[in-house]
Amino acid sequence: MILLIRQKATENEIVQMLENLRLFIKLAVDVQEGILAGGGSMHADCESVLLQAGCLQDNIWGADWNPFTQAVSYESLINIRPRLGNRSMEVQDPNLRTKIEQVTVFLLGGIYVEKRRRNS
Repeated sequence: MILLIRQKATENEIVQMLENLRLFIKLAVDVQEGILAGGGSMHADCESVLLQAGCLQDNIWGADWNPFTQAVSYESLINIRPRLGNRSMEVQDPNLRTKIEQVTVFLLGGIYVEKRRRNS
């Protein structure tokens, strides 16, 4: 399930976003608005949710969140944007990576999901 997260997520929301992949959550993060969409099996689906919410595509970047280790990774097909200086699936600009991490940790960080809850 893909959820649009505008404020600190709840444990239940984290569990819902883990439904598809179980081990991590695919994200699209709007670094300008400070919001994200997470869940599902493709970053592009998360990006679509943000676009429908009125976000600008140039501000949206793909990432993954591991709620068990509280770690962000920055690799996604939606990140290949040569006109914005990113020619790789991985976000290369350290400042942009910091913004993605700040939004993600602010909205999803500190929520630990027990394995038994995740599998229910």
